[in-house]
Amino acid sequence: MRNIKLTIEYDGSRFNGWQKQSDQRTVEGELEKAIKRTTGEEVKLIASGRTDTGVHAYGQVANFLTGCTIPGEKFLYAVNDRLPDDVSVKASEEVARSFHSRFSAHRKTYRYVFLNEDVRSPIYRNYAYQVKHELDFKSMKKAIKHFVGRQDYSSFVANRSNKQKNIRTVYSTRIRKDGNFIEFEIEGNGFLHNMVRIIAGTLVEVGHGKRSPDSIPGLIECKDRHLSGHTAPAEGLYLLKVFY
Repeated sequence: MRNIKLTIEYDGSRFNGWQKQSDQRTVEGELEKAIKRTTGEEVKLIASGRTDTGVHAYGQVANFLTGCTIPGEKFLYAVNDRLPDDVSVKASEEVARSFHSRFSAHRKTYRYVFLNEDVRSPIYRNYAYQVKHELDFKSMKKAIKHFVGRQDYSSFVANRSNKQKNIRTVYSTRIRKDGNFIEFEIEGNGFLHNMVRIIAGTLVEVGHGKRSPDSIPGLIECKDRHLSGHTAPAEGLYLLKVFY
């Protein structure tokens, strides 16, 4: 059996997340169907991680085992011919049997996109968090620096049942403004459920002056989800890259 690694891009708007479900349209489900039509095999994709309903990806990674003889670098062409237009394999290759998309990953980068306009945009409704009232970009830029480091992010996780496992290392954060768009990027060794979206919601509250940028260290230290910001909507979130 050969181990094939796929790098995948998708528009999450019409998917009920990554994970396959019997009664829902999912990214994993569409990919596994396309691979079966290509190889004749029932395969089980292993992803770098699940994405929620509405979340997008430029660089999701998954791998699967196959007995098919198609060269690894040619898989993307064969599979893409059988995929819908909102998901595409951007690269494919044969890798060592020991490679595991989830456990072999050592860091990921996410982007969160805000559209700061008072009038809603129908075009970007599925691709950005549309925030009314002007955001203070300088305060947001100051706030994101406090998220860098090895810290307990219990204040920024949806599921609070495993507090002892909520330590993560954030290597870098970046934020930029382009017209009415603000893009926030974060790179770390792993992310908790809804962690990036809760950070994004907290940044909006900083931008609106509801909390100080200097309050972030105390918010991290208190380890209390009830004190951090709201969970920003899924449509603004993009998985950019997984590093191995």
